[in-house]
Amino acid sequence: MAADGTLADERVVMGGPEESVFQPGWSPDGELHAVSDRTGWWNLYALDLDGDDGPRNRTPEDAEFGVPQWTFGLATYGFLDDGRVAVLRNSDGEWSLCLLDEDDGLTGADLPFSAYPHARLATDGETLAFVGGGPTTPETVARWTPGDERTDESVEPVHLRQSFSLDLPDGLISEPEHVDVPTRDGETTHAYYYPPTNADERAPEGEQPPLVTMVHGGPTSQTLPIAKLAVQFYTTRGFAVADVNYRGSTGYGRDYRDALQGEWGVLDTADCIDTAEHLAATGRADPDRLAITGGSAGGYAVLCALAFHDTFDAGASHYGVADLEALATGTHKFESRYLDGLVGPLPEARETYEERSPAFHAGAIDAPLLLLQGGEDRVVPQEQAEDMVDALVATETPYAYALFPGERHGFRTAEATRRALELELAFYGETFGFDPADEIEEIKLHEGQRSVRRVE
Repeated sequence: MAADGTLADERVVMGGPEESVFQPGWSPDGELHAVSDRTGWWNLYALDLDGDDGPRNRTPEDAEFGVPQWTFGLATYGFLDDGRVAVLRNSDGEWSLCLLDEDDGLTGADLPFSAYPHARLATDGETLAFVGGGPTTPETVARWTPGDERTDESVEPVHLRQSFSLDLPDGLISEPEHVDVPTRDGETTHAYYYPPTNADERAPEGEQPPLVTMVHGGPTSQTLPIAKLAVQFYTTRGFAVADVNYRGSTGYGRDYRDALQGEWGVLDTADCIDTAEHLAATGRADPDRLAITGGSAGGYAVLCALAFHDTFDAGASHYGVADLEALATGTHKFESRYLDGLVGPLPEARETYEERSPAFHAGAIDAPLLLLQGGEDRVVPQEQAEDMVDALVATETPYAYALFPGERHGFRTAEATRRALELELAFYGETFGFDPADEIEEIKLHEGQRSVRRVE
């Protein structure tokens, strides 16, 4: 550092346009570490700043030890006083907490968690704090002091706070299977398949379940096998659920993430369609009762699936993107240039924006569509949903539109979340021809007339 406090003789030791670097930090003995995806996977490196050896990969695996930096304060590794490094590892859609020893390599910790949904691993050198969960375990703030694994001294983690109580008998909880799905272009996409599960009910002989295909938002985020009440809501009522990590999702390496660059609205939608068709072809879903649902970017995939394809028999868009250019020009500062990579820069790619915007192609939709929208949404304002309604009215396509005046982008209150789920279930009942056993409000599909249901 120069005398005036500015940097001098600086040099790049990691990173660049083709290399993502995450969480640089100093070990207790003064060695710089960082996570890099220079191999195509986010691995943990130690950097020799004084020599010519270059970064040393301490976790040379086809696994992810890093995450996208959507928020501040993220950490997927932490140094322990005994020389080990605690790391969060993501492989084939499943997370684990491991201990990295210089001599023995990685050792998986025997903890009751298969997902770490908030990558904020913290340590004081002896004890670790983190958020963990699993298919039957809601997100849990936990504290754990690892013993010396070499002498088999281990301590159970202490559960400090749980996000909610999943107080359901075992016969009502559906646990997922990680499914690798062959795609139409010869690649592979991934999903979690949750079979219908209800020990008190039995499906008619030889009948396959209706399928709800769930599409996560982001779009470059990841859905995890963690307790989700929305999933169990459907599986206890006879539905199968496919929770899709389409190409562009994190957790499967850089090539998988980057596959969505320039292809948003195309590959993600195709992967959801291929997943539903694969599950139907393999006898795990009824090919005549396929639904798709998602919020935000997931809602965009719903609208694309119905506007540009004909696989799904019903769709539910929660505050979904209908007009890409309106999103690009009106979104918040943090994502202001996000679509440059996913779709293309404006104004050069304006034609592509229009080609992939369901608002301009809503006339092609013929499957029933449910639109759920927050009145205070500043990311995808209600005008986008209402433009879709106008187009559906013009083509006399069956639809229902529910406006939640006090909700923003992503419903936050328990009441709004509950009523949105109940409206969606009622919508599937109306579309697939069954009466839900629940005592819930009915929903009417409209054709050729404009109608809005205000959910106060």
